[in-house]
Amino acid sequence: MQIKFGTDGWRAQIADGFTYANLEIVTQALADYLKRENPNGRNSVLVGYDRRFASDHFAQRVAEVLAGNKIHVDLYNHDVPTPLVSFEVKRRRLDGGVVITASHNPPEFNGFKFKAPYGGAATPAITNEIESLIGQTAPKRMLLEEAKRHGICEVISTSNDYRQHLENFVAIDELRNADALVIADPMHGTGGRWIETLLFGGRLRVETIRAWRDPLFGGVLPEPMPWSLELTARTIRERGALMALITDGDADRVGAMDENGEYINTHQILMILLLHLVRQRGWKGSVVRTFSQSVIVKRIAESYGFRLFETPVGFKHIGEIMLDPENDFLVGGEESGGIGVRGHVPERDGILNSLLLLEAVIASGKKPSEMVRDIWHEFGEFHFERRDLHVPMESGMRLLNELREKTPDQLAGYKVVGIATRDGLKLLFEDESWILFRQSGTEPLLRIYCEATTVKKMTALMDAGEKMAREA
Repeated sequence: MQIKFGTDGWRAQIADGFTYANLEIVTQALADYLKRENPNGRNSVLVGYDRRFASDHFAQRVAEVLAGNKIHVDLYNHDVPTPLVSFEVKRRRLDGGVVITASHNPPEFNGFKFKAPYGGAATPAITNEIESLIGQTAPKRMLLEEAKRHGICEVISTSNDYRQHLENFVAIDELRNADALVIADPMHGTGGRWIETLLFGGRLRVETIRAWRDPLFGGVLPEPMPWSLELTARTIRERGALMALITDGDADRVGAMDENGEYINTHQILMILLLHLVRQRGWKGSVVRTFSQSVIVKRIAESYGFRLFETPVGFKHIGEIMLDPENDFLVGGEESGGIGVRGHVPERDGILNSLLLLEAVIASGKKPSEMVRDIWHEFGEFHFERRDLHVPMESGMRLLNELREKTPDQLAGYKVVGIATRDGLKLLFEDESWILFRQSGTEPLLRIYCEATTVKKMTALMDAGEKMAREA
């Protein structure tokens, strides 16, 4: 099969594309890349994994191929959040980290993420180099026990450094002493009981649901989107909780629900965090949004005179901006819940952002739903929806080409005033509403995103867009 890195690593279906043989080929390409980057040094790599089927076995195979190339490997002895690996790579000044995870993909998938020495997702330039080396060298492998005997591989447990960093980053004592009940939902992923244990020790009560390992994720996608959160919403209402803090399968994305069990969309989370950092912490700097992020984020940045960057979809593009000190980065986020914040690694982190979101709510003295309404009152009301259509890749690409070559004058009765093509194709409307069509480059999935000033308009645009996509 063709092995290609997507928005964050390589992913494929287990036993189809994601096999031991293909994993060895990818790992050998990574080993060749690392040795080329540091030909005279001692390369060291950290390997972690999530809770998916056989992730621990796949991680061991990665370690064995790296060891076969005389690259020193530390292999975790249990599943860990992806952002923990990124943090440790930077803290320990390693040559990189590998995480076996397919993030929020269906349970039949697994994946391979490479974290660069700076503690973030590999840039497109790095992944392009790794891809160019795939299949160039036959994989070398040293069995784990032999690698341990030779001191090339160590099986390790987590240190306390990541936990201490998170506690220092947020107002942890104020959070622990808040008089509230919070639901934590890791969706059976590696978030586990991280949020609960970080917040333990005061008046705040945290109840974790779906904390145990389930490679099938309870029958839903491990992505903090409304269609996967019925249990979360019901638990909030039954327990009278202030809110729910949710992480995805490998805990690098954040999601939330308010006191009514209503979804706080990922755009709104970024808005709340941005305003909290500016108004409560007094921070300033540039703001980054991906092509599928909200108009309101742009309006907030403009209201403070902050520099605004817009990137293609994928956190690796945000990470590149975070790495350049001249950009004076403050905060940035993508529609899917990946958010980066100054002072942390150039990486999204669902656990950190959950704590920071709770800090914003507690500091405001308001309920989450009130915070969202206040943002609408100040910056304008917008509603957002995303739909994922399983259509052949060629159909999705054909639709994008047709829209580009012959842009419609209207959609669902609303006048189209322009298009944007940074990543996919976005139709623009008079009141800054928009609808975006974006074909995945690695799977037969067409995503449709829409943000509009009323629920009625949003639904009409989405229905019309979906109908047009299915007929393409």
